[in-house]
Amino acid sequence: MRELSIDGFNLTIEDVVDTGRNLTNVSLSEEARGRMEGSRSVVEEIIQSDDVVYGINTGFGALSSVKIDPNDLKILQENLIRSHACGVGENMEYDHVKMMMLIRANTLCRGQSGSRPIVVETLIQMINSGVCPVIPRIGSLGASGDLAPLSHLALALIGEGECEVSVGDSFTIMSSSSALKKYGIKPISLEAKEGLSLINGTSQMCAYMCETIANLDLLMFASDLSAACSLEAIKGSHVPFDTRIHDSRPHWGQSISAARIREVLSNSEIKASHEECERVQDSYSFRCVPQVHGPVIDMLREARRILSIEINSATDNPLVFSDGDRSILSGGNFHGQYIALSSDGLAVACHEIASISERRIAQILDPQWSNQKPFLAINEGLESGLMIVQYASAAIVSELHMMASPATTSNVPVSMGKEDHVSMGATGAHRSMKSSRYLAQVIANELICSTEALDRISETPGHGVSKVHTWVRQIVAPLTTDRPMSNDSITLSEALLSGGITEVFGG
Repeated sequence: MRELSIDGFNLTIEDVVDTGRNLTNVSLSEEARGRMEGSRSVVEEIIQSDDVVYGINTGFGALSSVKIDPNDLKILQENLIRSHACGVGENMEYDHVKMMMLIRANTLCRGQSGSRPIVVETLIQMINSGVCPVIPRIGSLGASGDLAPLSHLALALIGEGECEVSVGDSFTIMSSSSALKKYGIKPISLEAKEGLSLINGTSQMCAYMCETIANLDLLMFASDLSAACSLEAIKGSHVPFDTRIHDSRPHWGQSISAARIREVLSNSEIKASHEECERVQDSYSFRCVPQVHGPVIDMLREARRILSIEINSATDNPLVFSDGDRSILSGGNFHGQYIALSSDGLAVACHEIASISERRIAQILDPQWSNQKPFLAINEGLESGLMIVQYASAAIVSELHMMASPATTSNVPVSMGKEDHVSMGATGAHRSMKSSRYLAQVIANELICSTEALDRISETPGHGVSKVHTWVRQIVAPLTTDRPMSNDSITLSEALLSGGITEVFGG
């Protein structure tokens, strides 16, 4: 377990994912503590001055014109949390909740939210103890922040609602008050502005996007390897990956994809064996792999840039500035359009990579292209071989097609029209995360098929393809007769998402 000190400025996507997987011990930096104390002093000054400032001594949303009595400011924050904790649907996964808690804590660390250090310290205690609020997934519109999910998070901090705690290899749900008591964590009493600071931000959608990008980092590498394996399995041409082709159209992602494939194909005996074959060109799903994978690699790089900024940003409203004129300014940093649009793009990308992968599966199983038995069955007719592996992949592509519909186009004005444009970023980011998991399944299926085909070719494939083949065979046994393939497919996809194939090539 590594130590992670959060300061509001240097959190990485890897930090977030590792925390969700219980691989970090989190602490609060002293610099962040000082900034938080400074911003809190500005809030206290406002309270003493009796100036009317949104979020501190007013109602919320469409009720922002209602001034609140100074004696009721604590009640205001508690009522805010209780009234907004109205999420529905299935509960968020335990690791996603931990990720969301870390992102929210880091946001407050910037010292622009007016919260006391004790708020972040309590969040950190819960993270390190494995105490995670039970949070229904659905409820955020991706603007005004992820209000409903984060309200369930805040509810646990004040000792209300429920928490999920890790007990060995299992999880137990208990009341928040019992969970906090069990781990020696004292519930907090929210002061002015603190409830709003906890719930007004993009932490849920960012948590989902962290996993999405972490998954796709692994899967785009795996998809290039898988395409190379499939190319060798049908004895396809290596020419489309020639450096000169890609230098003539120098997109970064395209060049990366081609270079990866070119490298793992090197020293191939299969290439030499079919140099004089009659096939002039392979189909697009082989010949155009860098041109399809490349844009996704570029998109992924930009999504990583956007998300890295977002998880180190102040995303609530209003924001407190303790330097200079010590101001509190109302704005719209809670709006999740950056994450929403990025998530829409990645969902489409998952569909495209899965779609081209499924097309390669179909050709591996087709004697017209592979020159092997139909569906790689040992006894064709009596056995179906890997026929339904392609069916399952096609079904996943259909699922991904439906999931590729943009979330951002679904605007629903709320709060009596005060909040009249929302991003739906939480919906989009969750969809993209699920899409990345489905994509892993299709790539796993392609690897199963290409590995089986390579088993039946006497020539040695490229050195990198041979490495992939060996790795797959450590997880999936060769086909000797028909057998259920679900467990093989699931196990291999999980190995892809855990980074198993990247370790073969040095990480």
